Amino acid sequence: IYKVGKFKSAVEPYARADMSPEARAANVALYDSIFSQWRDGIAKARPKARIGDLLTKPDQVVAAAQGDIAKANVDAGLVDKLGDRLAFGKRVAEIAGAPANKPAGNFRIIKFADFVAAHAPAATGDAIGVITVAGEIVDGKAGPGTAGGESVSQLLLKGLAEKKLKALVVRVDSPGGSVLASEQIRQAILQAKAQGLPVVVSMGSLAASGGYWVSMASDVIFAQPDTITGSIGIFGVLPSFENSLAKLGVTTDGVRTTPLSGQPDVLGGFTPAVDGVLQSGVDQGYRRFVELVASQRKLTPQRVDEIGQGRVWIGGIAHQLGLVDRFGGLKDAIDEAARRAKLDPAKVQAVYLEKSDTGWLRMVAGLLNDGEDGGDWADAPAGGDAFSRIAMERRALIGQALHDARGLAAG
Repeated sequence: IYKVGKFKSAVEPYARADMSPEARAANVALYDSIFSQWRDGIAKARPKARIGDLLTKPDQVVAAAQGDIAKANVDAGLVDKLGDRLAFGKRVAEIAGAPANKPAGNFRIIKFADFVAAHAPAATGDAIGVITVAGEIVDGKAGPGTAGGESVSQLLLKGLAEKKLKALVVRVDSPGGSVLASEQIRQAILQAKAQGLPVVVSMGSLAASGGYWVSMASDVIFAQPDTITGSIGIFGVLPSFENSLAKLGVTTDGVRTTPLSGQPDVLGGFTPAVDGVLQSGVDQGYRRFVELVASQRKLTPQRVDEIGQGRVWIGGIAHQLGLVDRFGGLKDAIDEAARRAKLDPAKVQAVYLEKSDTGWLRMVAGLLNDGEDGGDWADAPAGGDAFSRIAMERRALIGQALHDARGLAAG
C-alpha cells in the first residue's frame, strides 16, 4: 500500500483489522453532520414530530404502542394516517382520477419519461453544454457505472467542436478513481476554458478525490449541504503474495541485474527500491493535487494540506473551508453558466453531451419500463415487512441484470 493522507481510509481494510483513529474521527464528524441535517430536515418538514424518544429509546416507544411499529410512528407524528395499499390507491384516485376498466385501488399515472417529454423546454436559444462524470473514474473507455477518462474527454472535446456551446456545466457524482483519467478529464475541461467558455461544476451526492480533481478546473463549484467532497489524497495498491505462498511452502528465487529487474514481483515481493519508487510517485501526485487546489481555490498549499490528507467533508463544511462556492443543484449551475456567458437563463437550452441510445438499448429500456403504462398500481407487489422485502430481492436482481445490460449497450 502506497498512500499520502492520514485520513485516506479506503485502503485500511487491506492493512488493518479496525479503523484507524483518524478514520474514526473523520467518520464520526461526517456522520454527525449528516445526521444533524437529517434531524433539521425532519423538524422543518414536520415541526410537530417527536423524534427524540424514537431515536434514543426506540424499544420503549414500540413497546408502548403494543409492538405496532406503524402506530408508534403515527404517535410520534412521523406518519399521518395508517391504511393498506388499497386504501392508499383509492385516496390517490380521488385526487388524480381512476383509470377506466381497472380494479379499485388503481389511479391514473404517467411514466416519468413521458412526463419529461411532455414538459420538455423548447430546443431554442443558446446552448449550455452539460457533461456528466458519474461513477468511479477509470482509465480508457467507460464500462457500466463508471466514468472513463477517454470516454468523457472525447465526448466533451467533440461537443466543443460541434455544438457551438456558450458555456459548460460539469455534473460530478463520483468517489474518484484513477489520477491519470481524472487529469485527462480536467484537461478536456480546460479546453473549454481556453475557448472562452465559462465552466460551472454541479456536485451531486458525492464528488471526492478524483471527483474533486475534475471539479477544480471550473470557475465556480455548486454543491448541496450534504454533498460528500474533498478527500484530497492519493493512494495506490499492488497485491503481492509472498507471505501467503510461504505458508504453503512455496518460495521464489532468482537473480537480477538492477533493483528494478523483474519488478513488481507479485509472487516474490517487491524490493525496497521498488517500494521507494512507487511511494515517491504517490508523494508527487499528492503534491500536485495540493498545488492544483491551492492555485484554483486561492488557498496556500499549507492550508490545503491541513484540510486535505484524504479527509472527506460534507458540503456545508466544505463551503466554509473554501472547497466549494455555493449551494444549489444542476439547474442553479446551468443558470449560473448562462449568466457568466452574459445570457438570459430563461432563454438558453441545456445540451447534454452523451452517447445516443442504440435501437437495442431502447428495447432494453422498454423492458425496464414494462408494467408502468397501464395504471396497474394496486396489482404490483407491496413492500411489506422485512421478510417479504427479502423475498423480493430476487426480482430486484433481475432488474439489476437488465440495468447492467443497458449500461453495457451504452458503453
